[in-house]
Amino acid sequence: MNRLFLIYAFLFLAPFFALAQKQERSLDGGHWKFRKAGDGVWHAATVPGTVHTDLFKNKLIPDPFAGNNEKQLQWIENEDWEYKTSFKVSKKEFAKKHLELQCDGLDTYADVFLNDSLILSANNMFRSWDVNIRPFVREGKNELRIIFHSAVKKGRSEAAKLSYTLPGDEKVFTRKAQYQYGWDWGPRYVTCGIWKSIKLVSWEDARILSVQCIQHSLSDSIAELEFICGIESEIDNSAYIDITYSHTQDISGQRTRKIRLQKGVASYSIFYTVKQPQRWWTNDLGFPVTYGFTIDLSYDSRFLDSKSTTVGLRTLELVQEKDSLGTSFYFRLNGVPVFIKGANYIPPDNFLPRVKSNAYEKIVLDAKESNMNMLRVWGGGVYGEDEFYTACDKNGILVWQDLMFACAMYPGDNDFTKNVAEEVEQQVKRLRNHPSLALWCGNNESDEGWKNWGWQKQYGYSNADSAKIASDYDLLFNNLLKDLFKIYDPERPYWPSSPSIGWGHPESLLEGDAHYWGVWWGMQPFEVYKQKTGRFMSEYGFQGMPEMSTFEKMGLNASSAAFDSLTFKAHQKHPSGYETIRTYMERDYKVPASLENYAYVSQLLQARGMKIAIEAHRRAKPYCMGTMYWQLNDCWPVTSWSSSDYYGSWKALQYEVKRDYHDIVISVNETEDSCEVYIISDRLKNVKAELAVELFDFDGNLLWFKYLPVDVNASSSKVYFKFDKGIAGHFNKSSIVLRSSLRTVDSYLSDVKDMHYFVKPKELALKRPLVSIYKPTCENVQCISVSSDVLMKDVYIRIKGESVQLSDNFFDLLPGEERTIYLPKDVHIRKLGKKIIIKSLVDTY
Repeated sequence: MNRLFLIYAFLFLAPFFALAQKQERSLDGGHWKFRKAGDGVWHAATVPGTVHTDLFKNKLIPDPFAGNNEKQLQWIENEDWEYKTSFKVSKKEFAKKHLELQCDGLDTYADVFLNDSLILSANNMFRSWDVNIRPFVREGKNELRIIFHSAVKKGRSEAAKLSYTLPGDEKVFTRKAQYQYGWDWGPRYVTCGIWKSIKLVSWEDARILSVQCIQHSLSDSIAELEFICGIESEIDNSAYIDITYSHTQDISGQRTRKIRLQKGVASYSIFYTVKQPQRWWTNDLGFPVTYGFTIDLSYDSRFLDSKSTTVGLRTLELVQEKDSLGTSFYFRLNGVPVFIKGANYIPPDNFLPRVKSNAYEKIVLDAKESNMNMLRVWGGGVYGEDEFYTACDKNGILVWQDLMFACAMYPGDNDFTKNVAEEVEQQVKRLRNHPSLALWCGNNESDEGWKNWGWQKQYGYSNADSAKIASDYDLLFNNLLKDLFKIYDPERPYWPSSPSIGWGHPESLLEGDAHYWGVWWGMQPFEVYKQKTGRFMSEYGFQGMPEMSTFEKMGLNASSAAFDSLTFKAHQKHPSGYETIRTYMERDYKVPASLENYAYVSQLLQARGMKIAIEAHRRAKPYCMGTMYWQLNDCWPVTSWSSSDYYGSWKALQYEVKRDYHDIVISVNETEDSCEVYIISDRLKNVKAELAVELFDFDGNLLWFKYLPVDVNASSSKVYFKFDKGIAGHFNKSSIVLRSSLRTVDSYLSDVKDMHYFVKPKELALKRPLVSIYKPTCENVQCISVSSDVLMKDVYIRIKGESVQLSDNFFDLLPGEERTIYLPKDVHIRKLGKKIIIKSLVDTY
């Protein structure tokens, strides 16, 4: 039959063909009920959801995040919980050949009953579950019931089967988000529930299970693609695969393929050629161009199924080459070495179903706004939502993807490894077409923990125990998972564990990726970052407290804000976190008395430490080719390493990162007898500019200067000016600042400046400023301008009663300098001038 005729026929008869296609009907919503197993009273439930949020909505428990409530809510994890609903199956649905229940996410141990028949026993929150319900479903009303068993009890039961204790205790036996068991930045809420959508799926003769896009070649003129369609069929018949795409570029090649369906599951390929392809780039190097494709399956004039996928045309390699100092570790995108600037990302809530889709986009947009080009999805949480990866695709953010294993050793029995294999296969098939996905990593710090954290002594292992545990680790991360990626995603690199070598070993700075925790855990000074720079710094960090409005939401207010309050202590999960912050603060700052000022200075402390680290990493380019601090975000209101708190409020660190991750930065490095002025560029072209190095006192008097033309080399780090520190010695070091800036016709470089002080902040002779604030006219946006008669250190602007992310904050301001601050375009605040509150470091004295 003529294919053109078929297309017109499909369009004309589409309403009739719809009866034959795969159909999905959501069973989500508020018609569910739940109870503690054995109780007589049912309560309203929300799906997707968790038992903790359902209990809270029904006012059966207090807010899990408020006050010291965590302690009194631990009983929930030891109970079994039951959910139920009813749904009707229409006559047309019942007539379908196939009826299935699709559970996208059950957390974690769940027995599912349909009309009192057990149809599924689930044991992995990271898997989706498809169940044939044809033998159990009825036309008309059906009863669906799910019993969630205590994951804590299940884990303990599995642990008891071993003659030794695995590091990580009972949680390692459960394929469940490990952070639910508590971390040094998060509470212990081992929850359960239908945490993702649940659907009724009906289909006829065949359906598309998966679509994989393989890029065989890419040049400026052509890209050759292969789409491999996994199809399940119960018929032997001729069929057609049609592919359309949503991009304006000219495309040629096979758009339709006639295939022969075979009973069972089989793969079918169709090839495409894209002419004049546009490449996908990270946002700092170009535009993240994507191509959307839709694959339709039909036979005998019947439309059966359809799937859509988005791809980006690019080459991406993990380059590890021997050199005179060790082995490189960097990503090469479209032939260009990329200096990675990013952060580690954790789940944005302890109760993930209440996180809205736009929240994931906001997280990624904040990363882009902060000049990042990579996020690492950490292995103690969950695999990201589809919206997260889509946002990364659209915004040019690469993703380092951990598998969900962290800081522990795991069992190696057949049931466990088979469960993991199913999990990983599903996740790889879901995520592999995303152009943002850069690397798969087996685990976070399990290898380091085994080799460096003293577990063998702590747990008293025999030689046989140690050998068995190490063998199980090797089986899972160096064999099973490695083999799975060879099958399902062979072109993308697999890295067994992050870091590859522990931070206490010199080799960790010579090869692989490094987690450096000598600062914080080792109590070493921030300045040690200058010596402890590896090839790719994938973890390092320091804590900073959230702003006062976040403390208030915890249940802590100004009148009760004692440092020894239970609420204050409950929202710090590191055993010596507050003590560590204070120790470092005493080194560098005057310690404030009030909690509000203390929180503010703690943020300055955090930002200062990370600035020292990031600049050291960037100066070391190309020896070091990546820096990703710990951590981007929070899962609840807490004092932690995050740069943006649970409510999305930017700490001082987030604003500092935005400056430090600019594609061109200036960094002044003090040596024993000189000051080196570096310019670091990640741009792909040279930049001609004038470098201005100026020494001011805090009243704005220019004491010394040097202006020189510079040709900033593309993708480089270089000292462009060096001067004797004796110059600063002629003046009072506590009252001077060195400003270095680039001047060029390119207005984008107006943000490229560095303020360098010759003493620690606590030694600065700061003066009380006379601040001027006015509202200039800014096109399509509200803005304010700030100036001062003396130097202002760490200017913090907030708008009373509002939670607003400003274009800049926590900055230094020279006298006579005017800084314009912009509000988001979609924000308009009445009487803005009366709501502005400004603080600087001297106000904490």
